[in-house]
Amino acid sequence: MRRILLPLALLFSASHAASAIEVKVSAQALERTLRAQLFNGPQGRYYLRGDANSPCYVYAESPHVTFVQDRIVVRVHAKSKLGTSVRGTCLGVSLTTDTDVSLIPEAEEESIGFRDARIEKLSESRELNFILAPFLSHKVPAQMKVNAAVLMRQLLSRSTETTGYALSLDSLKLHSLLVEGESLVMDADANLKVN
Repeated sequence: MRRILLPLALLFSASHAASAIEVKVSAQALERTLRAQLFNGPQGRYYLRGDANSPCYVYAESPHVTFVQDRIVVRVHAKSKLGTSVRGTCLGVSLTTDTDVSLIPEAEEESIGFRDARIEKLSESRELNFILAPFLSHKVPAQMKVNAAVLMRQLLSRSTETTGYALSLDSLKLHSLLVEGESLVMDADANLKVN
């Protein structure tokens, strides 16, 4: 009996320890996620001020994600009408620029968090940067989160159709997120079921 119980105990303890996984996320995959979760307003826009019906507004569109050193860099096309709303029109100035915003990825339980958001490049004009930087620095989301467990469960929900196996995610615990070259590397513990 002991000869059977000892190998079974080792097998179960080994299967628990083997729950560590490493997932590499490409810039393109992260870009698609940002488009779906943040740039989901009218015409794929993320409004920092106002909305599609506001006479004065600031919005970003067309995100493009890259990785630079330990940061995620999101280049967006920003458009704004800055001024005062008078009788349904914005009295002020219209500005259009490509802007680079960088973030540091952070593991938070089941979520991919982003912190230390900062504007890396606003425009080629120092004068325009002087005017816009203080305004936009308070409008860039300081902290954002993407629930990785929800995304993985959505991916696995079609596993029966694509593989013939019903795969499900019971739990996910993110330990670290690091930018390594062309990937965002996620170290996590996960419990998957195969039926």
